[in-house]
Amino acid sequence: MNTDKMQGILSRYLRWPLLLGILLIVMTIHIYSINTEIGLYVTIYVGVYLVFALLVFLIRRRTVLRDLVNYAIRFNQVVKNIASGFDIPMCIIDSNHISIWDNDKFRETFASELGRRFGITEAISDFDTSALPSDNGKAQFHFDVGDTHYHAIIQSMHIDQITNENGKLERQLISRAKKAGISGRLYIVFIFDETELVNIRQENYDQRLDVGLLYIDNYEDSLDAVDDVRRALLAALVDRKINKYMLQHDAIIRKLEKDKYIFMVQHKYLAMMQADKFSLLEDVKSVNAGSADEAGVTISIGIGSEVETYRKRQDYARSAIDLALGRGGDQAVIKTVDNTFYYGGKSIEQEKNTRVKARVKAHALRESIEACDRVIAMGHNMPDVDAIGSALGIYRIATDLGKPARIVVDTVTSALEPLLELFRGNKDYPSDLFLNASQAAEYVGSGEGVLLVVVDVNRPSYTDAPALIEKASSVVVIDHHRQTGETFNNPTLSYVEPFASSACEMVAEIVQYSGDEVRLKTLEADALYSGIMVDTNNFMNKPGVRTFEAVAFLRRSGAEMIRIRKMFRTDIEEYKVQAEAVRQMSLFMGAYAIAPCYADEFPDPTIIGSKIANTFLDIQGVKASFVLTPYNGRIYVSARSIDELNVQLVCEKLGGGGHINMAGAQLTDCTVDEGIERVKEVLTQMRKEGDIE
Repeated sequence: MNTDKMQGILSRYLRWPLLLGILLIVMTIHIYSINTEIGLYVTIYVGVYLVFALLVFLIRRRTVLRDLVNYAIRFNQVVKNIASGFDIPMCIIDSNHISIWDNDKFRETFASELGRRFGITEAISDFDTSALPSDNGKAQFHFDVGDTHYHAIIQSMHIDQITNENGKLERQLISRAKKAGISGRLYIVFIFDETELVNIRQENYDQRLDVGLLYIDNYEDSLDAVDDVRRALLAALVDRKINKYMLQHDAIIRKLEKDKYIFMVQHKYLAMMQADKFSLLEDVKSVNAGSADEAGVTISIGIGSEVETYRKRQDYARSAIDLALGRGGDQAVIKTVDNTFYYGGKSIEQEKNTRVKARVKAHALRESIEACDRVIAMGHNMPDVDAIGSALGIYRIATDLGKPARIVVDTVTSALEPLLELFRGNKDYPSDLFLNASQAAEYVGSGEGVLLVVVDVNRPSYTDAPALIEKASSVVVIDHHRQTGETFNNPTLSYVEPFASSACEMVAEIVQYSGDEVRLKTLEADALYSGIMVDTNNFMNKPGVRTFEAVAFLRRSGAEMIRIRKMFRTDIEEYKVQAEAVRQMSLFMGAYAIAPCYADEFPDPTIIGSKIANTFLDIQGVKASFVLTPYNGRIYVSARSIDELNVQLVCEKLGGGGHINMAGAQLTDCTVDEGIERVKEVLTQMRKEGDIE
């Protein structure tokens, strides 16, 4: 408050006795009219009162004003002393971020070695000058100095506004500030130590319980491989390994069934499990009950984390364990709201000898077909022989069950053309058996009563006509690739078996259990046989017992090897492209073959790239191969291995996926050379992290 304003208030306050004197004079006149003698006495007293009131107003006025101003000055100094000695760091900076005033706590904490005027970033290197408010408002941000966490609150004020709102004394101070070169906007900074609050929040975050499920993948198969005496010992050793690992991480674990567990672990220990990449996965494999040749036990772990309620965490854990099992087991999957993390999955999927699941799925598929009006089968974009062969198997099941069926083929590659030619013009098949995406949309119509069977792919975005998925009234998924975070929403039936060699193998098994009325025709048996042969690279890539059983069934159904071999012979120009890729191939880290494939003149260069990748595996010392093929503005990566590298993990880091020994990815916004460098970077990073040797 300025001095002029103070004087006005005091003057009005000191005039009150004189104003009351006027009232007394009026009262005296009134008394005179009643009684003159009494009015005389009252006049004397009123006169004395007015004299004293006038003396007080004239003499004491300046004294009172002086005392009040002195008090205000002393109070102002006290406030300055309090601000200077305040236990919260404070400072005032100008528009150039230079400090013009700071209190003792600020100097002690941040500027003990700096001069009188210093830049705020000199005192606090993490000070965010971009967070300063541009108008007369407040802003805040958080920063760290060492292990201490701070919260800064900033009040902005223009220096001219301070001049207008304050009086002479403050104007003099502002005038001096301007003479010193300080102009424009001032920022008052308050800094609070929030280390304790941050630590409490972190402790609360670390102590949250995450929910997990642990399944033994091959419990029955492992026990069946040992005699009765050692069976109980093997089960006890596995259980001991699991409980010991969980005890190390302070987890609560309970057995739900003989091969299923549920556990809860503090979030901070989950980070430790991630750091050691769930070493329990490898520890359990070492368990045996005295026989070195018995099958190793593997486990799968699914954990739900970073969601609000325990119920949601359990749901996430179930989704994660399903994903782990769908990817072949022997791995841990952590599912959060925003991300899915994978650990392990390095071993080859173990084939299940039992066909119980295939029989159950076949019966479920039959029921779905019988309940619909028409069927349409679809594979992945740019379908290969495995996708079309398995789709033809679905076509045969639907047709023999009395339901019309069609197959989506939006892009016909040169590798697929010989197979499709066998069916075009054949009187045993409708002329519109194969439909492109637009024709398929017309066939599906509104989707009422339509069953869509997706084969050889489990990612909606990778299908040949993704728009059909939303239109169809029900969806069935049959695939042999490992699942990723992208899945179909609520399919009627999902049959994903990563241990299977191909989708054709799975469909061949389903055909056998679909009913006595379902009989494959010769061309369909050829197509299914071709799909198995191509996906196993002529039975060199992960064929199992059930693979050869499926092949035997197809041979009995009329498949002929000579016709199939003639169908897929390669022309001389393609061999030249393969030879050029071999010439440009280089060995990275002495074990990983990487090469470009330039096949622009061919309609299906990616198929050629996959063939070249298979060829590289025949070179001694090659653990895995990566062939990069430019096509339609993208770089297609074909990755292959035998058993020494999980190429699926490599391709997942590139945005793709697939099998442990056969995978792929699509790179955008890069050249072939840049794509090769990205592959090398992933391999280098995986070696640093211990994922590859």
